[in-house]
Amino acid sequence: MTKLGYTLSSEEFGPTELVDIARRAEDEGFDFVSISDHFHPWVSAQGESPFVWSTLGGIATVTDEIEVGVGVTCPTTRIHPVNVAHAVATVDEMLGDRFTFGVGTGENLNEHVTGERWPEHDVRLEKLEEALDVMRKLWTGETTSHRGEHYTVENAQLFTAPDEQPTTIASAFGTQTARWTAEHADGLWCSGPREEPLEAYEEAGGDGPSYTQLHGCYAETEDEAIDTVYEQWPNGSIPGELGQELSTPAHFEQAARMVDREDIAESGTITDPDPQAHIDSIERALDAGYDHVYVHQIGPDQDVALEFYAEEVLPSF
Repeated sequence: MTKLGYTLSSEEFGPTELVDIARRAEDEGFDFVSISDHFHPWVSAQGESPFVWSTLGGIATVTDEIEVGVGVTCPTTRIHPVNVAHAVATVDEMLGDRFTFGVGTGENLNEHVTGERWPEHDVRLEKLEEALDVMRKLWTGETTSHRGEHYTVENAQLFTAPDEQPTTIASAFGTQTARWTAEHADGLWCSGPREEPLEAYEEAGGDGPSYTQLHGCYAETEDEAIDTVYEQWPNGSIPGELGQELSTPAHFEQAARMVDREDIAESGTITDPDPQAHIDSIERALDAGYDHVYVHQIGPDQDVALEFYAEEVLPSF
């Protein structure tokens, strides 16, 4: 079943604003919202990074039916998986079957803050696998001890525990991690209408839900939209693995100096105000095989974008 969602950008809005955007998204007919989990924004112009688990508590109290996902948390470095499991269990209690927990191997931008070494990807994947094992044991509500290569847990028990294991979906941008996801997670989380990760996930036996995020900016003119993206989200046009390796917003701002306004359109970010451009973007993701597609409106004009999507885009689906 196809579901359409809306991004709650923790890098761009404070917690109270995010709660209100989630309420509006439900009112306008979106099926789900996905909230990002960041310690820092990508660039300082974005200006925010509230603690996601506190914000989720607020969202749970003002919404009734809309599904809510975290897209995605890195439960391995900045926060010990015991504490992440505790947070997930509490949010799952508040949202019930509306909640989806997304996980990933993280970015140096957010995870270096405790001073722990930022390892190569294979090690980060090993840590994520062990963290998932720890969290799933804790979610049973049973007393848990664990002595692994990366984590130690001693006599921990969650008394507020979920009735069932929370749906846990892993992020993958490449085929290697997508195949790993098929074995270790309940679904796939991606960005953009990428066919290769989804194909690798399904070929490896994955048959769970698949999420992907589409970036865009709706404004009265395309030039206005490009200006907003260029100022607020230049990181979307930074190529390669820099997004995982740069450690501070200042570093992203330095890398963004190489981004031209022309690069915005080439990055796949939708800036055309024609509703059909936004409809076509969603259809490309659906044609690629994703069943959960959500849109990220870059910039401050969230009310305008929500109204635009409700009136001009969602009826087509």
